[in-house]
Amino acid sequence: MKRQALSLPLLLISSLVGASNAQQLNSNTLNLVRARMNQSSTASWEIGTRIQTLIEVDFSSMSVFSSNYLTPTPPSAQTLNPVLDIARRVVNTRSGKQLVQDGSAADPASIGVGVLLGNWTRAPGANWDTAAEDQLDALLNGTPRSVDGAISHRTEIVQLWSDYVYMVPPFLAYYGVLTSNTSLISESYNQIKLYRKYLYDSNTHLWRHITTAPIDPAGPQGVGDAAAFNFNDTGYWSTGNGWAAAGMLRVLGTIKNSPYSKQFDDEQGDLKDWIGDVHNGMTDNLPSSGVFYNYADDDSTGADAASTALFAATVYRAVTLYEPGHYGDIVDAAERAREALYANNGTVHFDGEGWLQPVVNPNSFHEIGAQSPEGQAFVLQMDNNWKEWVSQGSKSAALGRMDLAAASGLRMLVLALVASLLVVW
Repeated sequence: MKRQALSLPLLLISSLVGASNAQQLNSNTLNLVRARMNQSSTASWEIGTRIQTLIEVDFSSMSVFSSNYLTPTPPSAQTLNPVLDIARRVVNTRSGKQLVQDGSAADPASIGVGVLLGNWTRAPGANWDTAAEDQLDALLNGTPRSVDGAISHRTEIVQLWSDYVYMVPPFLAYYGVLTSNTSLISESYNQIKLYRKYLYDSNTHLWRHITTAPIDPAGPQGVGDAAAFNFNDTGYWSTGNGWAAAGMLRVLGTIKNSPYSKQFDDEQGDLKDWIGDVHNGMTDNLPSSGVFYNYADDDSTGADAASTALFAATVYRAVTLYEPGHYGDIVDAAERAREALYANNGTVHFDGEGWLQPVVNPNSFHEIGAQSPEGQAFVLQMDNNWKEWVSQGSKSAALGRMDLAAASGLRMLVLALVASLLVVW
C-alpha cells in the first residue's frame, strides 16, 4: 500500500524528466543527421552550406560569429582538414572561373569561404588564391547586374533570389576582411540592401522568393537560356526567408568581429533591423504545430521542417550575437519550432536513417520532397546555436517560461506527495 502510494510522485518525476529529454536530440540521431548531410551534399549551394555548418559546429573559433576568428597567426591547416578537404576537391576539379559551373552565379560563391580559409591557412594541395580571385571576378565582372547594381543570382538574366543573401554577401565580406579591402565589405552590405529593395514586403515583413530586374546594358548580358529562367516566384518561401536572415547574420558577424566594426557601425544597425524584420514576419506566421508551411502564409503548400530548423537557428544566433532586447517573443517562437522538431526524442520529424521530415524538394521549391541535404545542415546549425544560447544563460522570455514550467512541475510533485502521504495516513 505504501509503495503504491509513494510511487505517484516518482512517476511524475519520471514523466517530467522524460518531457525534458524529449526536447533534445540524442547524439546518435545527431550523428545520423550529420552523416546524411555529408553523403548527400553534392550541389554547389549544398556543399557551401555543409562547409559553413562544419565551421560553425566543429571549428567555432574560426566561425565569423567568434570574436577571435581573425587570430594574429592563422591556425594549422591540418586541424581544419575536414573542411578544407571538401573545398580542395572543388578547387582541383573546377573547369572555369566559377568554383562550380551549374548555371547559378551565386550558389558556387557559397563555397568561397572554405577556399579563402584554405588560402589564409596556407593549406597544401590546391591553388587557393587563384580559385578565390577567379570566383570573385566571375561575380563582380562576369555576371549580369540590374540597372542599380544588384548582381544576378543566375547567369542568364538578372534574377534576384532570396537564397543569394546566404551565398554571395558572406563571401564578399569575408574576402574583404581577410584582404583588408573595405570596398568588398561595403559591397556585401550594398548587395543585401539592393536585394531587400526588390524582395522585401514591408506589409508582411517577409521576403518574396524571386523577381526579375532590368538588366544593366553596360554590363554582361548573360549566357545560356534566358527564357528558361524568365519567371518570378513572388510567394513568401519560408526557406528563402531563412536564407536571407542567415546570410545577413553571417555578414553582420564578419563585420562585428573584425577590425572594421566601428567603420561599419551604421551598416550593422541596418542589418540588425533587417534580420529582426524577417524574424518578426516569420513569427507572425508560425502555425500552432510549430512547423512552418513551405510558403509561410499558405497552409496549402504543406509543412516544411527544413525552414523551421533554419528559422530557429537564426533566432538563437541573433540573440547570442547581439542580444536585441525585443527578442523575447521571437525566441519563444524559436523554442516552439525546435521543440516541435524534437518531439518524442525526434521520432516525429526524423526517420530511422536521420533524415529530417517533411522537407521541401531542394530542386523544386513548390513541392514537398523526400530528402533535403540543406535541411540536414539546418538541423545541425539549430542544435549548435541552441546549445550556445543555453550555455550563455538563455537570455530571453523563454527562460521565464521554463522557470514557470519548472515551478508548475514542482507544485504538482508537492501536491502528489501530500496526497500519497494522506493515503498512507
